[in-house]
Amino acid sequence: MNMFLYLLGLVVFYYLYRWFREIPRVPDKGDKYVYITGCDSGFGNLLARHLDELGFCVIASCFTEKGEEDLRKACSDRFTTLHLDVKKNESVDKAAALIKDKVGARGLWAVVNNAGVAIPSAPCDWLTIDDYKSMLDVNLNGVIAVTLSVLPLIKKARGRVVNVASVFGRISPVGGPYTVSKYGVEAFNDSLRRNMAPFGVKVLCIEPGFFKTTVTDSVVLGKSIKQLWEKMPQQVRDDYGPDYLDKVDVMMREKLAKMSDTDLMKVVSCMEHAISAVRPRTRYSPGWDAKLFWIPMSYMPTRFADWLLLKEAILPAKAVN
Repeated sequence: MNMFLYLLGLVVFYYLYRWFREIPRVPDKGDKYVYITGCDSGFGNLLARHLDELGFCVIASCFTEKGEEDLRKACSDRFTTLHLDVKKNESVDKAAALIKDKVGARGLWAVVNNAGVAIPSAPCDWLTIDDYKSMLDVNLNGVIAVTLSVLPLIKKARGRVVNVASVFGRISPVGGPYTVSKYGVEAFNDSLRRNMAPFGVKVLCIEPGFFKTTVTDSVVLGKSIKQLWEKMPQQVRDDYGPDYLDKVDVMMREKLAKMSDTDLMKVVSCMEHAISAVRPRTRYSPGWDAKLFWIPMSYMPTRFADWLLLKEAILPAKAVN
């Protein structure tokens, strides 16, 4: 009993110490520029607005003109928007040149690599290499390209790189390129963090669980899966059976909605802390599902994790018993 109380006291002390240590924020926010990708909606949009309210000089990149226009209307005169297509090197380089002119000698305080897509996502044998390339170009190559384009400016400011990965960068419960891309972001984040440490640059990773965004929209995902099903070879469709698609659709509508947290500020608060805290964390895992299920499962024996995930999976018609 005494040992239990002693351990409990240590845990409480650790969390109080960490909370107190993480309170201080960086000064002079009005002199610090933050470049955010993927600001049309979701986390990026909320973060851009939130940082603007806190007094940072935000440079928000959007894929659409409407995204830029909506943000300009809602934010202060400090706020800057620009068009960015992370798949195109010329777009990335053009944005970096504009940012260099904007920030001048002070450099860029932070870049937040938030832009990402979730489709096409499906079992691996439904997909082609082009399906993989299309997502990797955004979720992984886009993160690397944007980071490298402004890294000299980050080094000048001794600033931060904030990479938005996912709990699915720790464990792969689904097929397709999404988890592959997020594992890649985790690897890039780790190598960059160690490379940049001697320059005083902090590299942080955000690993959200399920949140209600376009990435987890069951209608968008369902439409994409249906399109993939229709263009698959008949042999692959026979392997899965004629009712497989309907089962997947029901599962996504019923389970995905329940699993997805609607409070996007849980993620945005972690992003803001990574940017503004004097002593940010190396990793953030917003969402109770991330903390209590996905991250712990990533440390479990592979055989046990496989059994648990396959136990709840929709099996193909020709699955071997």
